[in-house]
Amino acid sequence: MFNKIALVGGTHGNETSGIQLIRNWQAFGLPSRFSTLNVSLNIANEAALEANVRFVEEDLNRQFTFDGLASSNTSKEAVLAKTLNQKFGPKGNSATDFVIDIHNTTSAMDATLILLEADEFHTQLGRYVKQHMPEANILVEDEKPYLEHGYLCTTGKKGVMIEVGGQPQGVLREDVYLLTQTMAEVILDFCVAYNQGDISTDALPPCEAFRLGENISFPLSEKGQRTAMIHHSFQDSDFAPLLPGMPMFRTFDGKDINWEGDKETYPHFINEAAYHKLDVAFATAERFTL
Repeated sequence: MFNKIALVGGTHGNETSGIQLIRNWQAFGLPSRFSTLNVSLNIANEAALEANVRFVEEDLNRQFTFDGLASSNTSKEAVLAKTLNQKFGPKGNSATDFVIDIHNTTSAMDATLILLEADEFHTQLGRYVKQHMPEANILVEDEKPYLEHGYLCTTGKKGVMIEVGGQPQGVLREDVYLLTQTMAEVILDFCVAYNQGDISTDALPPCEAFRLGENISFPLSEKGQRTAMIHHSFQDSDFAPLLPGMPMFRTFDGKDINWEGDKETYPHFINEAAYHKLDVAFATAERFTL
């Protein structure tokens, strides 16, 4: 049963769709069909929102490891993470049944539901979302146990992330906002049905999903400077197959660098602005049936 649900926006202060959705629902109330749910509406990082930046000192959405929460780190986000952990958690012994954290990406990922486990519950959720929102992507990041992730949503007994793009940082696009709203409502519809005992894995058809692989970095010189950029034919191709031999980078002297994997991969977070300083060009994934 979902007795307590936390809906969160503004974990990154310049990802505006979740922030606006929370503000609108705070002002006008949740749709009436969710009246049986106990949902709190939260803005996570008000200081980053006010400054219109992803974070003030450190990425808030990486602070929620057990080591991080126990550390003496005094950065604004590390301190805030401890406060939020007490509000939603504490992690590992949480008072919140389900945390839904809303994000935007500059990549053309459309509406993507990020699951951190592929157990029966999350399989039901992924299939339900895909059934009621066929255009959605389901991305599974289960490369390590749920509680080992440093994401804010892991303060809940269960937690997922909504990731919608492409949207420039600090900008609100109506189409991206509406996708965000639709996915949030579908997840809450699932919660209502789950509480009523109306969810059965057998009744939900298997669906396409993607499992996170690895991060691919930009090519760098010996001095650590980039020597290439995302190839124009690859840009905005999130979750489309990247086949061996297809170009992924164009060097600054006009040469192509091709994907040399031994099989196709399904790239996402292509040219994500927030990962620019980390020199991450995109992430890979394998397609599977959830």
